[in-house]
Amino acid sequence: MNQELFLLAVLDGISYAALLFLVALGMTLVFGVMRILNMAHGSLYAFGGYFAATLGLWAAARGLSPAWSFLWLVLAALVIGAVLGSVMEVLLLRRLYEKEQILQLLVTFAAFMIFEDLQRMIWGAQPYFVSDIVSYLGVAEILGITYTRYQLMVLPGVALVVFVGLRWFLRSSRTGRQIVAVAHHREVATAMGIDAKRICLLTFVAGSMLGALGGALASPTTSLVPGVGAEMIVLSFAVVATAGLGQIEGTLVTALLIGLARSFSVYLQPELEVLVPYLIMVLVLLFRPQGLFSVAQARRV
Repeated sequence: MNQELFLLAVLDGISYAALLFLVALGMTLVFGVMRILNMAHGSLYAFGGYFAATLGLWAAARGLSPAWSFLWLVLAALVIGAVLGSVMEVLLLRRLYEKEQILQLLVTFAAFMIFEDLQRMIWGAQPYFVSDIVSYLGVAEILGITYTRYQLMVLPGVALVVFVGLRWFLRSSRTGRQIVAVAHHREVATAMGIDAKRICLLTFVAGSMLGALGGALASPTTSLVPGVGAEMIVLSFAVVATAGLGQIEGTLVTALLIGLARSFSVYLQPELEVLVPYLIMVLVLLFRPQGLFSVAQARRV
């Protein structure tokens, strides 16, 4: 592999890892606090992407400046996360907290299937793609390689800001410390006066927004088609399982590992692209069933 291909593989890997991290972070945050593995999380990614593309096309049709494009991406994530997250937590998940995990998986998978049909009803089967912000930001040249500034700076930058902001929030704010308390021991936290239902709602909405944000940020560089949510939920689960369920720092490192491995496989052995993330997951779980960054029987967020 020459220097140019190596640099392209690294840049592509970091860009893809940023999206993967945002979606996986939402999933691991929800599991770390609520102990629910949300199989409908991929639908939030898809809805975020579709809604962002719809807003972008609406803005372009009215001649609005592409400089506003980033606003549409963030707005789409906030709206989808707040609406779908609230509806799912209040009407569906709140009834499942004391149920067996297999029932939780089945119910959230059923929600995923419903959301898949809902996407087809709203947006149909045609691809959605809006790249105004990518064109507006232009390209940069790095060691002779031309690369879009959106993938080079915006995607990793947003992922880093979200990671730092979430860690600060959990460690320094009152609500963040309440979330950590509920994650470690819900019954004790409730006995201390913490409203666990409110904390679970806030956590699930935040996790939903992160999933939708990943889809919204992917919409300028990815053609959105039916089934895109299913692909992302499987990859996100590979990241979460490899890092260890509930591990935030571990999710960042593992997303970067899988993103780079997948990118290098595209350039070196394209036929292994689909296999590589799951091969990493299997190899890790064979030797550390609890994940790379988890301690057995620990509950962390």
